[in-house]
Amino acid sequence: MTRRAAMLVNVGTVIMTTLTMSSLVRGFGVNWGNIASHPLNPDIVVRMLKDNKINKVKLFDADSWTMNTLAGTGMEVMVGIPNNLLETLADDYENAKDWVKENVTAYMRKGGVNIKYVAVGNEPFLSSYNGSFLETTFPALKNIHKALKEAGHTDKMKATIPQNAEVYQSANDKPSEGDFRKDVKKTMLDIVNFFHDNDLPFTVNIYPFLSLYLNEHFPVEFAFFDGKGQSIPDNGKNYDNVFDANYDTLVYALKKAGIGWPTDGHKYATPKLAEKFYAGLMKRLAEEEGTPLRPERLEVYLFGFLDEDMKSIMPGPFERHWGIFRYDGTPKFMLDFTGKGRKMVPVAAKGVKYLDKQWCIVNKDTINLDKVAPDLEYACYHGDCTAMKGDSKCSKLDKIQNISYAFNMYYQIQAQDVRACDFNGMARITKDNATVGSCLFPIQIVSGSDDFKISFVLGRFIVVGLVLLGLITII
Repeated sequence: MTRRAAMLVNVGTVIMTTLTMSSLVRGFGVNWGNIASHPLNPDIVVRMLKDNKINKVKLFDADSWTMNTLAGTGMEVMVGIPNNLLETLADDYENAKDWVKENVTAYMRKGGVNIKYVAVGNEPFLSSYNGSFLETTFPALKNIHKALKEAGHTDKMKATIPQNAEVYQSANDKPSEGDFRKDVKKTMLDIVNFFHDNDLPFTVNIYPFLSLYLNEHFPVEFAFFDGKGQSIPDNGKNYDNVFDANYDTLVYALKKAGIGWPTDGHKYATPKLAEKFYAGLMKRLAEEEGTPLRPERLEVYLFGFLDEDMKSIMPGPFERHWGIFRYDGTPKFMLDFTGKGRKMVPVAAKGVKYLDKQWCIVNKDTINLDKVAPDLEYACYHGDCTAMKGDSKCSKLDKIQNISYAFNMYYQIQAQDVRACDFNGMARITKDNATVGSCLFPIQIVSGSDDFKISFVLGRFIVVGLVLLGLITII
């Protein structure tokens, strides 16, 4: 990264740098999250990455199994530090040294992991966090940077803080009026100054989909890259898509971003629109056009690689469906990673093992529709019913099919334990495929993750030890 890329240009307005992106499309990478009940084994995911010729990956932690699987691959890796560790790292420099020793230095060997970035936290200044990480993020960053430098790693990698695009805004929606959010502005300027002084990249997460989700009057075509959106003039430059406008709103403080589109959980979260978005994005990246304000090569991490069925749905049901691939590594739509626009399907995961071909559905002989509500609510709370929301694939099921879908999702997440298909005698196990039309009733995969543990409590199941850090990063 050049000094220009990290240079602070105009403190007080919006600060932004370059996004940088190689072939496949230059600089293209993906976010690999694992907040799933049955995450794919790392060796399968790494093979998927190789098969699709993806050589850059962003992680949300530094899980040893994942890191050891990435060792020797040569892939550029961004390792993550979860937000719940920020206070510990901020309070004591020794803790930062220990983290670097265990999660970075341990892999800096011949045939080790090619770590390029260390992400300190993930979107820590989201307004929904109510300032929980405002006082600890910057001190944690400084301690991690110091520890990396002391260990002799800063010539190989850079520390950064992935921020949500929510940290900046524009009063009139024009990039030239952008500025940091008032409640985080002072801290953001301190961070940007530190980035400038130490030649560190500014990282932002941009979600064009959310523009549609949050504003029903948002012009749909403005979320894509085909030039059909109404152009917005600003200081002699024209913007015909929300990504360019959002990126140029941050101006002179950005080094990379991740972009993505969910495929379920909302009327605009469909494989068809995701395919359209990615096709336009990959073409843009291949042409190395950049944005109107910064017409340079971009470095982008797409969010995300795989669906994650245990993510929080507080932002919306679509949160569990950002993946280019389904939970089992099956591609959802056609996508040419070279940016040439060819109609081709990404390479699916190989070696995936599934649980038995059986489903949990409503027992029509015993179902009592007047009393099923608590069981349905329980199944959805501990399972995943997001594919039934809005105009999603499974939103057109009838009442019995809805209940069966919920029961089956819970049953699969509980690894098909027979006790998880009871629901007060209103459910039964079947060997007949329960899928209804295009609404897939999935069978879970066999996962070797030690993070998946199940306890049977009072005739119910609870999932423990699951939420492995996270959220998203862009996209």
